[in-house]
Amino acid sequence: TVEEIRALQPEKIILSPGPGRPENAGVIMETVTALGEHIPILGVCLGHQAICAAFGATITYAKELMHGKQSEIICDDSPLFAGCPKKFLVGRYHSLAADEKTLPPCLKVTARTVDAEVMAVQHARLKIFGVQFHPESILTPHGKIILRNFLEL
Repeated sequence: TVEEIRALQPEKIILSPGPGRPENAGVIMETVTALGEHIPILGVCLGHQAICAAFGATITYAKELMHGKQSEIICDDSPLFAGCPKKFLVGRYHSLAADEKTLPPCLKVTARTVDAEVMAVQHARLKIFGVQFHPESILTPHGKIILRNFLEL
């Protein structure tokens, strides 16, 4: 439960990947809305989708199934990408994605694929970040930098 998570007094929360849709993944969306005000959160893949959905975005089928595939992304100056090149390769493992047309104003797109698919978001006010790709994957050479940046927030 969210109360059990709160009782652990986490300094940061990483919402990990997993199968299915955010609304079927336990308390993942409630964790974002209940704890994101005070605890930095990074959502990875399903976690990214949960962040988007928690703030009102629609999760739909991705343009293309991306299981174990690499894509080049273009990132902005988000603190999550400090020390990363403007363009770099990431590993993707997903069939669902947030529908950009439904993203709320509080979520800023911070990275896209070269063909404009949303790959990362950041909350405008809170330390909440989501990445559709997998920073922990061997297919994401700059993933350790991204994870370190989050842990050092």
